[in-house]
Amino acid sequence: MNKIIVSLGICAGMMLLAACASSGSQTGGGDLTGKVWALTDLMGKPPMAGVGISAEFSSDGKVSGSAGCNRYIGTYTVSGNSITISSSMATTMMMCDESVMEQESAYLKALAEAKTYAVKGDQLTLTGADKNSLAIYKAQSQDLSGTSWEVTGYNNGKQAVTGTLAGTTLTADFGKDGSLSGNAGCNTYSGSYKVNGDQITIGPLASTMMACDQPEGVMEQEAQYLAALQSAATYQIEGNVLQLRTKDDALAAIFNRK
Repeated sequence: MNKIIVSLGICAGMMLLAACASSGSQTGGGDLTGKVWALTDLMGKPPMAGVGISAEFSSDGKVSGSAGCNRYIGTYTVSGNSITISSSMATTMMMCDESVMEQESAYLKALAEAKTYAVKGDQLTLTGADKNSLAIYKAQSQDLSGTSWEVTGYNNGKQAVTGTLAGTTLTADFGKDGSLSGNAGCNTYSGSYKVNGDQITIGPLASTMMACDQPEGVMEQEAQYLAALQSAATYQIEGNVLQLRTKDDALAAIFNRK
């Protein structure tokens, strides 16, 4: 896999919203709140593989989630099955591949164009003025226990997220007993994890003591990955994507489900 560098600058606006709109009645289209909605369809097409897009609607009128590369936060109001989502979102300021950024722009535009919504079982649909579907989501379980993941990117500790070295596979297996284990590229590692809501604590982690010289940089990658895991403070599962973030909301590591 080619190395991809991602800037981790954070927009100050992420912490500042101009006003908090009331969510209003949610009886018409169903209850939006209390779930992480993972995007399954964007204007008739599935989202890019390995790119998690999500939405969370809080009872105080805020909507937030991942747009694929950046986190976003804004406001929404509902009345019956009508919905208005703010067109001006505060976002983080990371840069990802051009195709990911194009999808992100299309997704945020779709949110702003939503006019009605419907919750049916574990599915949420946002619809535009022409009655066509803009975005379809599925309610996503946040249970980590018993899940296995493969790393697609990790924080290298130098204010950047990088892809894994070609020829290496980094993994994380979250046991039902609170154990965490996996491969760090050269050595296997093990330790523990604890979750409380969307908060997570990982470590301490221990690894085997092999030394690898190929591919070049594999041992540095291993040390950076294990440090990134132990820096995680929150997590979110978005479809087949798991994101771990630091207490400052910087991306610690991102995974695809195995």
